[in-house]
Amino acid sequence: MPLSPDIALPPHPAPPPRHHLPAAPPRHALATGIALLVASLLIGLLLLVADRPFFQGLDDRWAASVEGVRSGAATDFATVLDRLGGPIGLILPLMLIGCLCVYGRWRSALYVFSAAIVANLVVVLPLKLLVDRPRPPHVWVLVNDGSYPSGQVFSAVTLMVAAAVVLFPPRARRWWWLFGAAYVVSMMWSRTWLHAQWLSDTLAGALGGAGACLLLWRAFAPLLRTEAERTADSSLWT
Repeated sequence: MPLSPDIALPPHPAPPPRHHLPAAPPRHALATGIALLVASLLIGLLLLVADRPFFQGLDDRWAASVEGVRSGAATDFATVLDRLGGPIGLILPLMLIGCLCVYGRWRSALYVFSAAIVANLVVVLPLKLLVDRPRPPHVWVLVNDGSYPSGQVFSAVTLMVAAAVVLFPPRARRWWWLFGAAYVVSMMWSRTWLHAQWLSDTLAGALGGAGACLLLWRAFAPLLRTEAERTADSSLWT
């Protein structure tokens, strides 16, 4: 039966507002995060049970290839990265957390805190105590005990990923991934250039940092989704 022209059709419900910040986790974040963390753990177990694991030869060759001059531009740059990756590096995630809280984005702040600070305590410190790998000889900077895994590379990865999740819309995020990858690779190089860690230590730090971020990203997905909806509604404080 055709509708009379005098009868008004009910309006279609308006689509929910969309906002791209914070970002939703990738589809296989959980499985990928577990795989990366397990890989980091397995490398540590090999170091624990084998006197000379199969990758020690590569570590030795890489350490020999980065035998440079202790004074020079490369060492100065590596030392700057060492400072950024050390206790001073905590300033950056804490500043990000504070700024997010000021703008009412406490859910994103909680994710950054968990990824950039708590994960380091939960993942890196136990592995350092478990494996207790000696540092390379003739370290050029002040370090603590336990070479495996690289806490500085771990922190670099978690900061880059957490910032990508909470700060950058999709188009800008692509460029941030490139910058983040360059920063992490530079940090890996600096740790080996300064003879502070073996190459495999830095690789394990990168794997562990990425895995922890992905797992936490998936765990915080409901909270981050709520924040994205409230951001679109301009109702973050409710």
